[in-house]
Amino acid sequence: MNLGTLNYLFLAGGFAVAVLLGMAIIPNILFISYKKQLFDIPDGRKVHKTPVPRLGGLSFFPVILITMALNIGLRYISGPPVDVFALSETAIELLFIFAGLTMLYLVGEADDLVGVGYRVKFLIQIIASGLMVLSGTWLHSLGGLFGIYEIPSWFGIPLTLLIVVYITNAINLIDGIDGLASGLCCISLAVLSSMLLIRQEYVHALLSITTLGVIIPFWFYNVFGNALRGHKLFMGDAGSLTLGYILSFIVLRLSFPSTPESDGARSMVIAFSTLIVPLFDVVRVVIHRVRKGRNPFLPDKNHIHHKLLRTGMRNRYVLVTIICIVIFFIGLNVLLTACLSTTLVLLVDMVIWTVLQFWINWRIRVYSKDHPEMAKSYIETVPQDKDKQ
Repeated sequence: MNLGTLNYLFLAGGFAVAVLLGMAIIPNILFISYKKQLFDIPDGRKVHKTPVPRLGGLSFFPVILITMALNIGLRYISGPPVDVFALSETAIELLFIFAGLTMLYLVGEADDLVGVGYRVKFLIQIIASGLMVLSGTWLHSLGGLFGIYEIPSWFGIPLTLLIVVYITNAINLIDGIDGLASGLCCISLAVLSSMLLIRQEYVHALLSITTLGVIIPFWFYNVFGNALRGHKLFMGDAGSLTLGYILSFIVLRLSFPSTPESDGARSMVIAFSTLIVPLFDVVRVVIHRVRKGRNPFLPDKNHIHHKLLRTGMRNRYVLVTIICIVIFFIGLNVLLTACLSTTLVLLVDMVIWTVLQFWINWRIRVYSKDHPEMAKSYIETVPQDKDKQ
């Protein structure tokens, strides 16, 4: 059996193990959640009407850790190295990443069970981002954005911290309707895994495809599970923070040049494009909150999924619509990067996003005139700051 076949089996095995472990663990999480009455209770900001467990994300990090450790260990003792990187270098990098993941997983779990203030979560995110930088993963180039390529460490490291916190929170904030955050992460991870496979970065590809594998069973429970029969659950902060951190790491890895001759600009643009909807939506929501004189860190009902619901769409249609938007941007940017600079690609994306928001706002006004009672049900609510309760 040649090396290429072994590497593909290595990745396929990781995916299969992650799916199987997810399928085995999630029913037990549901059982414990209903046994101990660990529910996400509906309120004025949330879309669901029935109490639903929100501990699905508890399965993510343990499954990823077990699968990664098992597959890498078996692969290294059974054949040639799986990556062009030395084992020691990759192992040290993963140690820092998993240390950061552990911190985010624990604070997310605490938030899901008893509630944690946004200041504490923000602090832990910064520390976890610093661990990623210590692993050697920080942005060395802007890929020609605004004419800037190589950047010094004093600028690249703080920018990396900002990007990691930004992406982690973006995934957390987009988790508002069934299947949305997990569905968007599935699309992103599928694309990122393919890119890593092309670059022959097999260990990082394993991390990506293992994460994809553990999300798939959860996605089916989240989207198709019946809450009245005890088969539905949400991922919670433990899940969204885990996914956001892993995605930020993989996106940053793909921002590195694949060869000394390349600048990494095209792969960087495509990698960030897989997360373009949550990333753009966070900026829009924060600007909206600041304009309204509200705390930008406290939740409301102005995310893109809330807005699409106010146009009269049902949850499933909103999910499909946002997924289609993401796929459109990925495909568009794959084409644009072949003929336009990074700056122009960003400008085109921003124009399209802005036009889309105007169209959604227009649809909301039209629907509100015909259904004023529905419009009232989506009035923004701003809960109290958890740190002040």
